[in-house]
Amino acid sequence: MSTAPAAGAGASAAPAMGAGASAAPAMGAGRAARASARRRAIVPPLPQREGLDPVRLRVDAALLREAGAVHADAVDSGAVDATGDAEGCGPTVANVLLHRFPPLADPAATDLGERLARGDMLRADGTAWSADDRPRAGEEIWFHRELAPEDVEDVELPILLHDEHLLVIDKPAGMATTPRGAHVLASALVRLRRATGIADLVPLHRLDRRTAGVLAFGVRPEERSAYQQLFARGEVAKEYRARVAVGPGPVIDGPDPDADGAVPRATWTWLPRPGERRTIATRLVRERGDLRTRTVPGEPNAVTDIEVLGVSGGQALLALHPRTGRTHQLRAQLADLGTPILGDDLYPRVRPESESGGDLQLLALSLAFTDPVTGQERALRSGRRMGLGTPTGSAS
Repeated sequence: MSTAPAAGAGASAAPAMGAGASAAPAMGAGRAARASARRRAIVPPLPQREGLDPVRLRVDAALLREAGAVHADAVDSGAVDATGDAEGCGPTVANVLLHRFPPLADPAATDLGERLARGDMLRADGTAWSADDRPRAGEEIWFHRELAPEDVEDVELPILLHDEHLLVIDKPAGMATTPRGAHVLASALVRLRRATGIADLVPLHRLDRRTAGVLAFGVRPEERSAYQQLFARGEVAKEYRARVAVGPGPVIDGPDPDADGAVPRATWTWLPRPGERRTIATRLVRERGDLRTRTVPGEPNAVTDIEVLGVSGGQALLALHPRTGRTHQLRAQLADLGTPILGDDLYPRVRPESESGGDLQLLALSLAFTDPVTGQERALRSGRRMGLGTPTGSAS
């Protein structure tokens, strides 16, 4: 039995080092570069613990208002300035932490006052926050997540490449890329940091927890941005395999009670034919706190090329080449077409994972790119195979 974040610190505001940006359309490359540069400049006042970065919360005026002590009308009237500096008006550090991380008040977590009293919460300069301190906009609160029991199974992580620049694995389905929710010490990042001793290891892109396949990590902090920019500019050739459901009529009778109308329900609008090729371009958005990415009207920001490799018994095997990297892009787009990925618990409708029919039938088959550091041509391919009669996870 290992440990994972208790309810007290399940969601980090911004892990200091170990959270690589998801792949994004080329238009976001400059923004990603600036964000990466800011991360490189941050020196955490706390070390890693159990392969986990400390939580970094940067306080801003909106957070101070939301914490209840600096009201928007007072700011608008000029009675209190937007930084929350007015004497006696700003929330305490405990107010801010409890507002941003409500689980810190969970009875199972160590009392926040006790943690503050023993100096667990630090400023960026390494000095401790006290319970009565009132943070100002721009200041930071750093702390370690509390760890609660977590079952961490002994799972093999096949290594596809490991040199002084890159570590690439063949991730199994069901393993989170980075610490999140109940999947912390069992995440690929934490497992690899603990196994290799490489504290600066960071993912260069993301795979959903339920997606298996090729996942790349950067070894050197100074090279991280160069690799992440490849994904941000769309200069990495990515290929996926997916087994999807096909059928002659609507799979859902009536409106989807889980949706607000943004994500079309599956209506079997596409009947794949062997050898068929098509491109789907949609606009996808995902609001904070929402489990699903939603399709909305507007200029497309998600583009995927699709090839039908075979059709049999109410299923189709697809080769997918995403040109962009939006969250849940393939899952949402295929559900929009009326051909949801087998085993999907979120699209077209949310359902318990235990009722999804097994592993998500989506495999990140390969990555190919020109290495921006060495100039080498890199081609990484999963050893897992998928066919119409072969579910994901089967070894080659």
